[in-house]
Amino acid sequence: MTLFRIAVLHAFLLLGAASAAAHGPTPQKVEEGIAIAAPPAKVWDLVKNFDSLVSWNPLVETSMGTGGNEAGAERTVVLRDGGQLKDSLDEYVEEEMSYSYRLDTPDIEAFPVSFYSATLAVKPGADGGSEVTWDARLYRADTGNFPSEEQNDAAAIEAVTKFYKAGLEELKKKAEE
Repeated sequence: MTLFRIAVLHAFLLLGAASAAAHGPTPQKVEEGIAIAAPPAKVWDLVKNFDSLVSWNPLVETSMGTGGNEAGAERTVVLRDGGQLKDSLDEYVEEEMSYSYRLDTPDIEAFPVSFYSATLAVKPGADGGSEVTWDARLYRADTGNFPSEEQNDAAAIEAVTKFYKAGLEELKKKAEE
């Protein structure tokens, strides 16, 4: 083997190792659900307005929107602990009692996520009740190769899980009143 071929082989091996180390973040998933002893129509009435998040999620200080429930509608969510997020509505399906939205403007200091897309859905459950699911595909706040503990995958998953669980538990309370 010539010296040139050995040099080329080494270059390929080094490039492959560098590429593997510099892959960046991978998408993460959060899926939360809750059974509610109330008819789906009642539960849907509580969550169906895209800008009404403040009425059923105790971690939200205010939620103001424009565009109603039409695709492209936007909302600004101010968190009780001081962050502000801006979301936009991608799809709203009244007949299926679901909508999908995405984070447009993050606040990584308050909510360690750089991007997410999420779906909230209400389905018929057992004994005339409801099953509510809220799931997201997300990326951590720090999309570099070596994120801090406050902005890594675990921190992002923990923040979204906490947010979803708090909202779903409050929704259950309100719907079952």
